[in-house]
Amino acid sequence: MAEESVITDKMRSLIGIESEPSVYEIQQEPIRRWAEAIGDSNPLYHDEEYARKSRFAAMIAPPGMVGNYVFPVKAGGPPPHVESPFWRRLNGGNEYEFLKPVKAGDILTATTRLVDLQERQGRPGIGRMLIQIMETTYKNQRGEVVVKTRGTGITYEGPTE
Repeated sequence: MAEESVITDKMRSLIGIESEPSVYEIQQEPIRRWAEAIGDSNPLYHDEEYARKSRFAAMIAPPGMVGNYVFPVKAGGPPPHVESPFWRRLNGGNEYEFLKPVKAGDILTATTRLVDLQERQGRPGIGRMLIQIMETTYKNQRGEVVVKTRGTGITYEGPTE
């Protein structure tokens, strides 16, 4: 007899629901600190005068800063929560799509939504897995999508003996 799916109708009903928007201002000093922390000496991240003379006309954020520093939960709140029956957790990976430069002074609005739920059987010792895929969209003050991130979270059953 096949086991009943861990994905309930209630869980499925959360697919596509978007979080409340979070708003975050990108400032020069956090750009500098982020670039310094990752060891990137690009003057677009450190030197306001240099950046102003560039095609961007302002300091820009290193690509990874937005997906790792600007979190939607800071203001608007997280997307609807899927209550997994499993407590063991894994990060199944993150994807980033950088569409436009994020500049110092930009006001980003971020929303997150659950885009998919999957159930799979893991290898022995892992058991059943619940896979949740979340997508966050960041827009600037002009409504332009500047970054999209997609994260895969996995919860799993673990040993059954």
